[in-house]
Amino acid sequence: MISIYNIKPQFQKLLTPILTFLHNRNITANQITISACILSLIIGVLFWFADTNPLFFLALPIGLLIRMALNALDGMMARKYNQISTKGEMLNEVGDIVSDLFVFFPLLKYQPESIYLVVLFIAFSIINEFAGIMGKVISGERRYEGPMGKSDRAFLLGLYGILSFLSVSISAYSVWVFAVIILLLLISTSVRISKTLKGSK
Repeated sequence: MISIYNIKPQFQKLLTPILTFLHNRNITANQITISACILSLIIGVLFWFADTNPLFFLALPIGLLIRMALNALDGMMARKYNQISTKGEMLNEVGDIVSDLFVFFPLLKYQPESIYLVVLFIAFSIINEFAGIMGKVISGERRYEGPMGKSDRAFLLGLYGILSFLSVSISAYSVWVFAVIILLLLISTSVRISKTLKGSK
């Protein structure tokens, strides 16, 4: 399935110098994960108040790009420097879901005409991640298949932030936009469940 997640190996190569820099300063994988959660809270707060200052909308593309880097770095740090732990895995998975809630929640404020679809989008995003986690539980492999995986959702929200900063409203089309996103989330979740069940045989 097409997903931004497919470019992750190339993205990780670009982050290798940063990984070395952080390791040399005794930064741990768990500290990076916690930093990503704190950053997500800041992004969510800035997003919520962006109607008072349009510059805050840029917290979405900029902040989410940094968060994607942190999400990649914590895993790279854990694997390369033998920091893999049950605590770290739990922190990573729960942290990602909570972080998404922080960032997605303000959509309820800005897209009131699609409020029920926004609620479904948030709910299905959580279910999608849960389906990926269950892959690890059942078949031993975390599932990341798209379309509309975590990276794809971050990309779209970043694009939303840029459009909002430029005063380009999607309100007239938001029902259709969120309907398509939800459909893609359902496809992604179905694919993850299917591959998990096949992998368990």
